[in-house]
Amino acid sequence: MDFREYKIGSRMFAVALGGSMCLTLLLPSLDIAGVDATSISMDKQLSAGYETGWNVYDPLLLGRHKPMKVLLKADPTSGKPMEPVYAYVYEKGTPFPGGIMHPDNLGVHARDLSLSVGKIGEARNAEGAVFLIGTDDQKRVYIEDATVTKGWEPDAVLRTAGDENISHAGAGKTLFVREGCWWCHTLLPEQTQDWQVFGAPPMLGDFNGESPTAFGSDRKAPDLLHVGSRNSSREWMMLHFYNPRLVQPHSIMPRFDYLWGVLDANGQKIDYNKWDAEFDAYRAGKRDVPPDVPTYAANSEIRWLIDFVLNMK
Repeated sequence: MDFREYKIGSRMFAVALGGSMCLTLLLPSLDIAGVDATSISMDKQLSAGYETGWNVYDPLLLGRHKPMKVLLKADPTSGKPMEPVYAYVYEKGTPFPGGIMHPDNLGVHARDLSLSVGKIGEARNAEGAVFLIGTDDQKRVYIEDATVTKGWEPDAVLRTAGDENISHAGAGKTLFVREGCWWCHTLLPEQTQDWQVFGAPPMLGDFNGESPTAFGSDRKAPDLLHVGSRNSSREWMMLHFYNPRLVQPHSIMPRFDYLWGVLDANGQKIDYNKWDAEFDAYRAGKRDVPPDVPTYAANSEIRWLIDFVLNMK
């Protein structure tokens, strides 16, 4: 009798747990599928590309096979100046995001516009593509494949923009996940006094096609969803990531100086031991100013991470 009651209780518990998980995971996904993607969700997925985190394209989370967000100020086909626009460049072989591979994720109107006007159904991964976020006369947003509609090729767009106008936010999100930033920082302001401090919380359509959302599970540190609007200083970010105690003396955030790599922007080897010794002397009052933080190289991981943080607006 006791054993039979144990089995009944276990089954009831399994049903309750399964039901709660259905409510928690399945029903919200149906809600998301039922709304149109916003320009925010399109920017997120086009910037980050295919699933961030472990996947067969980047099993070691090195930030490979990721798109680039480019500020384009001239037409890549003619070279003539134009109104600046953000383009999302996918080089040959870079996996497309969910909204391109599965347009239903964009919602009914955004899907239809993206297919009929934006021509995203003609995008080919093996050839690469350049995507834009467009708006129709009714201010509905959609994704446009500029490689098809305008003849913009990935290489030409990157060459026209120049390195100073290229953001590696997609690779930076991979590092954000890999380095455990979301263990302490959330990307989800709550509908409370957070509005006054961290900005407005996201809307339902802000998550279509994003994988993962990187909400975070704790808040030992400030929410970062709109951090690029609160602080757009790349120099401040460099100081903060190299050694947070440079800008917040009592910060508990770990140092991420190792993301600078071996060489600085001038190709000189970074002497971490010398920097630490000079910083210790500064903290002991033996130096008037802290040592200068090395300027990172263009291909360093820290550049990618800072690009991602500054892209969150």
